[in-house]
Amino acid sequence: MKTYQGKGVYGAVAVGKISVFKKRDASVKRIHVDDTDGEKARFEQAKSLAIQQLRVIYDKALKEVGEANAAIFEIHQMMLDDDDYNESINSIIESQSVNAEYAVAVTADNFAEMFAAMEDTYMKARAADVRDISNRLINVLSENIQTDITSDEKVIICASDLAPSETVALDKDKVLAFVTAHGSSNSHTAILARNMNIPAIIGVGDEFLAEIKDGDVAMVDGYTGEIFVNPDEETHARLLEKQRAGEEKKRLLQELKGKENITIDGHRIDVYANIGSVSDIGKVLANDAGGIGLFRSEFLYLENSDYPTEEQQFNAYKKVLESMAGKKVIIRTLDIGADKQVDYFKLKKEENPALGYRAIRICLTRPEIFKTQLRALYRSSVFGTLGIMFPMITSVSELERILALCCEVKEELKGQNIELSDKVELGIMIETPAAALISDKLAPMVDFFSVGTNDLTQYTLACDRQNPDIEQFIDTHHEAVLRLIEMSAENAHKNGAWIGICGELGADTSLTETFLRMGIDELSVSPSFVLKVRDTVRSIDLTK
Repeated sequence: MKTYQGKGVYGAVAVGKISVFKKRDASVKRIHVDDTDGEKARFEQAKSLAIQQLRVIYDKALKEVGEANAAIFEIHQMMLDDDDYNESINSIIESQSVNAEYAVAVTADNFAEMFAAMEDTYMKARAADVRDISNRLINVLSENIQTDITSDEKVIICASDLAPSETVALDKDKVLAFVTAHGSSNSHTAILARNMNIPAIIGVGDEFLAEIKDGDVAMVDGYTGEIFVNPDEETHARLLEKQRAGEEKKRLLQELKGKENITIDGHRIDVYANIGSVSDIGKVLANDAGGIGLFRSEFLYLENSDYPTEEQQFNAYKKVLESMAGKKVIIRTLDIGADKQVDYFKLKKEENPALGYRAIRICLTRPEIFKTQLRALYRSSVFGTLGIMFPMITSVSELERILALCCEVKEELKGQNIELSDKVELGIMIETPAAALISDKLAPMVDFFSVGTNDLTQYTLACDRQNPDIEQFIDTHHEAVLRLIEMSAENAHKNGAWIGICGELGADTSLTETFLRMGIDELSVSPSFVLKVRDTVRSIDLTK
């Protein structure tokens, strides 16, 4: 038996045979061509086919990992149409009289090197995207087709790392677990694993790949990050028992459907779900969430080639509200910028986009976009129980401007004899230290707070959450973060507002009791975590 150690990104146990994922050989030769126009036409044909492939992958990702994670493949399609990228390829074909494969490879190297040299971590990450789309183009040009898992039985996929498109392209019905030598907990492999409830371990190291082979029997412990290759009887028995216990836990969780989120001593809390598109509603209902605590409205902007109309937005919001049949639905207003870019917004490239022009800052400086969304939201309010939430708040003056625009929109709609609810709750996200520190001034102005713990942690600890190199310095349980949450809870309640948590910490059951003792009123989590959080709540006794 040989044991390897990595980092578990989804806690579950898998047992089965190893399948080593072999990358397509995208190596190319420089070949002289006489017909450069014909070669450029061949490149255009390959690009069209690659875009078609990416559309198929996007549709598949949309179903499997949700809109937010599928958006990467829309970005890849846009990158294939990038003028600078295309001009470079055509110029190399024309000036050097070379084959398209070679021109794509050279362009990929140049662009990837350029992105990798940038200081901004978001732009650094684009280097991998350039290589992914370029390898796709080269493989189309060379008619090199990636074969899927050939085994009839489910296998443990082992790889150096997996590109986004490779991960999504795999037949998930044949995947027992993912194990990669490299990667981070924010990689697409890790995200997919968490969304599909598949055990996954990252960062096992190159030695692991050098020593394993197809057909080796392995046991993957996603809880501890351990992989046991050709396990002994004792290890085999121990992990099988662990696997059975995990499955039994899942079964018992299903029995919690229809039960209250109530502690042993009678304290109630709301457990809602976070969603990224209308298509996620089924997951919300299937997991018995009490409502939607975060509906990310930016999917309407990300999947459009132009600003979504008021009618488009209204129909989406109306559908969500109707589907939830009176249960509360909190819709966050537009939150793009930073890691979520939309071409038609024509946002400038920023050295530090996380601290730049994003979210409410865009809305307040482009009020015509904001008012269109507010009109759609207020029009939809008669179809259910609506809350509107504003992101990235840092000051009282911002909130005053927002509330003034809300009043303006409501008066316009009333003047047009358009019906709207008078019970719409307005709230803000507490995701900056500034908002937490002045929460006593903000609370009297709103109905609720919702803590975005991902950004709050990032801004409090000065750690870019998308940078894998500083992952070891990101302490999500840091006392400073917890103090800011507690302060916000106290100020909310003093001023008659309720407070929820919609960031990843909401699903961290090791903190559930802490949040309950702080007075948190609502936890909003991914649909698959609703029952897990409910189970934890029902096991807590706040009198002890």
